Amino acid sequence: MARNSRLSGFRDLDVDARREAITRECGIDPHMLDVLETGGLDTGTADGMVENAIGVLGVPLGVATNFTVNGQDVLVPMATEEPSVVAAASNAARIVRARGGFTTTSTDPVMQAQVQVVDVADPEAARLRVLEAKEEIIALAQSQDPTLTRLGGGMVDLTVRTVPAGAHTYVVAHLAVDVRDAMGANAVNTMAEAVAPRVAELAQGRPLLRILTNRADRRLSRARAVLDTEALGGEEVARDIVHGWRLAAADPYRAATHNKGIMNGVSALVLATGNDTRAVEAGAHSHAVDASGRYTSLSTVEPAADGTIVATLELPTPVGLVGGATRTHPAARAALALTGVSTARELGELIAAVGLAQNIAAVRALATEGIQRGHMSLHARNIAVAAGAETHEVAALVAALVADRSFGTDHAEAVLARMRGQE
Repeated sequence: MARNSRLSGFRDLDVDARREAITRECGIDPHMLDVLETGGLDTGTADGMVENAIGVLGVPLGVATNFTVNGQDVLVPMATEEPSVVAAASNAARIVRARGGFTTTSTDPVMQAQVQVVDVADPEAARLRVLEAKEEIIALAQSQDPTLTRLGGGMVDLTVRTVPAGAHTYVVAHLAVDVRDAMGANAVNTMAEAVAPRVAELAQGRPLLRILTNRADRRLSRARAVLDTEALGGEEVARDIVHGWRLAAADPYRAATHNKGIMNGVSALVLATGNDTRAVEAGAHSHAVDASGRYTSLSTVEPAADGTIVATLELPTPVGLVGGATRTHPAARAALALTGVSTARELGELIAAVGLAQNIAAVRALATEGIQRGHMSLHARNIAVAAGAETHEVAALVAALVADRSFGTDHAEAVLARMRGQE
């Protein structure tokens, strides 16, 4: 069913009304979100997921609105403890929506595993010996996972590198595997274990490391957005947004924070869907290193010939819909249902769109009022609760803190005391 992500007044609803609105809009069972009442995970399930479990830790799960991706409206679940992330993504998506929303593409879901061979006398010749047996090695790898092969995946390529490391030169074979709708770590690691003895025999050395690489540069998702300068705040703001991006592109100190802002959105959606945030973060930050070895911006922001601003983002998205917490965590299953995605590629593309939205929002804020004003206004809810405000007192206390432009806990406690007539 077609859905509408432009939910006017959504933020003003209470939690129950928001759940009702999004389940209705997504056409899913209203009771599917009941698991969120207790954090979506019981201790019994948690005990089966990690070692030495003693309980569960809740993280707020919000929904970003206004997203249109490839012509389809999408509601985006985001798990994050940081105020302003969900609001910023929703606001940027609203600006992008005016020009048709985000356009996304992706590569095939190809992950790689490495097989390291040590004690090789002739590394360059060994590299060729391994490559000469490429078809044999692919067949051996394919035999490890007939189900993946039947689904159209499996090992698709073999490359071999020589890697100098001090006094040693290692032969490193790369197994490229189409993992379909899985994140793929288990599949590629199993294949690497299986082919390692034969690779080492061909190289005439000893197999050592046999494991996937999180530099997932063959599994990329891309997003593009066109922005009207007036919607951004005018031509001067648009120029300053480009200046802000250029500093991130040129300066690793700025790039680190610039990319962290992108990952605010990326990691929130990855976590909400039960995927591996560390794998995605490692892949993204390694992708931010250019050919010269310099850490730079993951995104680009450019003025277009027609006077608009075009923002783009490319990053690895090693995520899946099958296996791991994506299947075992009830809240992750509910979050995936909200997105409406049906393949890992679609999820990866949505992640890229959310990361780009977060980037647009952050750079725009920095180019105008600065990041802190909006962030602290939203953070005021946390401060109000920390100061001891009851649910019915939070809105009034937040309004007072924002009006005072003072967000310290001591000030919040004093204002709360005055509200209660204690002073």
